[in-house]
Amino acid sequence: MTGTVTGTVTGTVTGTVTGTVTGTATRTSTGAVTGRVLGRRLAPVLLGAAFLAAWQALVVGAGIEPYLLPSPTAIGAELVEVAPLVLQASVATGTNVLVGMLVGAALAVAAAVVAARSRLVDAVVSPTAAALAVMPVVALAPALNTMFGTTSTTPRRVVVAVVVFAPVFVNTLRGLRQVQPVHRDLLRAYAASSGQLARVVTVPGAVPFLFTGLRIASSTGVIAGLVAEYFGGLQNGLGTRITSAAANSAYARAWAFVLGAVLLGLAFYLVTLAAERLVARRRGA
Repeated sequence: MTGTVTGTVTGTVTGTVTGTVTGTATRTSTGAVTGRVLGRRLAPVLLGAAFLAAWQALVVGAGIEPYLLPSPTAIGAELVEVAPLVLQASVATGTNVLVGMLVGAALAVAAAVVAARSRLVDAVVSPTAAALAVMPVVALAPALNTMFGTTSTTPRRVVVAVVVFAPVFVNTLRGLRQVQPVHRDLLRAYAASSGQLARVVTVPGAVPFLFTGLRIASSTGVIAGLVAEYFGGLQNGLGTRITSAAANSAYARAWAFVLGAVLLGLAFYLVTLAAERLVARRRGA
């Protein structure tokens, strides 16, 4: 009887203490993780707010003229007023960038695949990619406008494709060459075909390198598309809107379109990053 009572009391106390400690530890761990996540998300927001406050204080306190640097409040008010125009121009520029990125990335991946299998092709394409990487957009855009006409969107898309080609080609080619010899030899020992080797080892290993190139290209492509719009052509993109507003001394409006360009570049980068994480999750990385 005494042993039964003692065992019951001991088990009840042990279970209660264990459950309490486990629940407390779980809540503490969950709270710590939640705090870290909130900290990572709030840190850039707080930094941006502090930067805007310092900007506003500098413009107001130092009496800086609008043609030198408009205040954030003036830019925000102008952005609200011209929001439909900013959206329309962002769609026009974004379409050109998207088409140019798709074409440039597709050509770069195809060239990298061929170059990885042929030293002769590599010897020809790699210097070409290096030359394209340093080609000045300010010289290429006017020449393409003359070739295709100022009423065509083709010159701007070609400029983006040229700029995108180099980083995607270089990174993809590097990824295709990162196959570990032991993995290649193992598959060959099992009599795997070239297609099976590419599907199982080569392509999965090159995917992270491909997305590295795409992340770089997502930013440089938007910049190239904007710069290409400065040199004539259709007056419907963010680049032409910026130059037009600045020429008319509407400096706050010009900065509002600059903000639209920043948001456009950020959108391309975030979409590319989300695609990379989705592919990594599907691959179980």
